[in-house]
Amino acid sequence: MDSNAKRGKPGDFSVAQRPAASGKGSTGALALQRAAYAMSVHDARELPRPGVPELAFAGRSNAGKSSAINTLTGRTRLAFVSKTPGRTQLINFFSLGEGAFLVDLPGYGYAGVPGEVRRHWQMLVGDYIASRESLAAVVVVMDARHPLMPLDRQLIGWLREARRPAHLLLTKSDNLSRQAAQRTLAKVRAEAASLCPGATVQLFSSLKGEGIDEAARTLARLAADKNKAPPKGE
Repeated sequence: MDSNAKRGKPGDFSVAQRPAASGKGSTGALALQRAAYAMSVHDARELPRPGVPELAFAGRSNAGKSSAINTLTGRTRLAFVSKTPGRTQLINFFSLGEGAFLVDLPGYGYAGVPGEVRRHWQMLVGDYIASRESLAAVVVVMDARHPLMPLDRQLIGWLREARRPAHLLLTKSDNLSRQAAQRTLAKVRAEAASLCPGATVQLFSSLKGEGIDEAARTLARLAADKNKAPPKGE
């Protein structure tokens, strides 16, 4: 059983009432160090009421998504690093003080996952990306050695169709030489320009702690942009 499951069923959790977005926004730092587990959901109907900006992390199993979240928040087991990739099929919410939520979306691309689980991922994540009012942006986590795999491209395509801001986080960059990492960064930036115009791209290493400040600044900007944006339909 994974650590999120041990915390209880999704219905056992509630999210404290959150202030509505002020519309003023700020590029000030997010309270990443105050990250705390809030709730998990297995069905889009269980999502909490829209409120403060939600910064979602998505990526292939074994791409280093949980490690990236733990590194950014300065925690060791905030997000569970599973020994069985693809097993956890929950959307996990972590509060960042009262200013935002960090959202850990289920991993994808693990060959051992049954077709039913894959279909559940498509429905759950697809619906969340397409219709979640408070979603500020999605951080697409990819192994720098194997970026833009087919399912990564599918996810990025969903983001483009839904007009969602995207930040592509190339993890495990310490496994590449400096020159190889820079070539990969340039290549992914070039492809991202056509796959999802406006998407930003960076290198990241949880092991060496590289890229943390850049990622934190980007997340703060995306949350602030969401606060300043008018509600959908206006």
